[in-house]
Amino acid sequence: MNAYNISTKLLKAESPDSGAVDLAVQLLNRGELVAIPTETVYGLAANGLDPKAVEKIYEAKGRPKDNPFILHIAEMRELAPLVRFIPKEALVLARHYWPGPLTMILKRSSIVPSIVSAGLDTVAVRMPAHPIARAIIQRCGFPLAAPSANLSGSPSPTKASHVWADMEGRIPLIVDGGDCAVGLESTVVALTGKVPRLLRPGGVTPEELEKVLGRIEIDEAVLSSVDQEGPVASPGMKYKHYAPKAEVVLYEGSSAAYAKYVNGQEGAYALCFEEDLPLLTGPYICYGPANQPEMQAKKIFAALRELDERRAEKVIAHSPAQTGMGMELSVFDRLLRSAGFRIITEP
Repeated sequence: MNAYNISTKLLKAESPDSGAVDLAVQLLNRGELVAIPTETVYGLAANGLDPKAVEKIYEAKGRPKDNPFILHIAEMRELAPLVRFIPKEALVLARHYWPGPLTMILKRSSIVPSIVSAGLDTVAVRMPAHPIARAIIQRCGFPLAAPSANLSGSPSPTKASHVWADMEGRIPLIVDGGDCAVGLESTVVALTGKVPRLLRPGGVTPEELEKVLGRIEIDEAVLSSVDQEGPVASPGMKYKHYAPKAEVVLYEGSSAAYAKYVNGQEGAYALCFEEDLPLLTGPYICYGPANQPEMQAKKIFAALRELDERRAEKVIAHSPAQTGMGMELSVFDRLLRSAGFRIITEP
């Protein structure tokens, strides 16, 4: 039970002209919250130019006020009013990856409320590819602030049922647009310095960014904890994220060493690769083959949520590769944060 007691509707959106989209637009125009599908994860949307509406997102999620939001737009012409200027790197990235799972951080204009950016002088902007999300934004006529539609700190939702589990009774509408195609939040790249800086790995890989930009820097916060007292430029850089209720640790090593360690931990669940299954003797949830990070990305948040459904208390996750510049970095980042940066390395 929660203190909101809002009557929540879960409506399927078969197309951009469905009744669910009509209702979503009506509610958003009234300053209400609506959960919407995107290709990355489901977002908890509000009018991004209305501070009172944005405040409701913080309240519904239980989100710390120093964690900035991303503004979602539907057309390139909607970017200019939100920022002070558009650097050439932003135009290049937009041409290659918008609409899609890429967020750019730029200097914000005066029309963007401070609450959206957690008091920073920058704003994060993305153009989602999901047709339902874009239809809602287009019809609203304003950008949507839309962090993941989950309780703060829990695994991000990739299905409408995940949103219902966290947000039922807290928001008036969940628009069901099907399972999310990417399964991880967008890549976040800051374009406010001399060199583009990757702040959060996601659906657009560092390798892909380098192909069009020539050079990027990877922020140290991608693979390590940041100062919990200081400001952060991007969502997902601070606090424990993506975590089930269970205690999670990462194990870095071979299948044989991983299975031996897990089998020796009484009552522990294995969050594992398909290749580990023949060696395990206890309960497990598989999140894909070891050599297919795109498959892992689609499954990892659902797997973390299933651990809660099974009431797991201790979880040992087989770590994906943390080297390389592909999707494996994104999966490793999410698991590392779900484990609170706790890693066990094969002896």
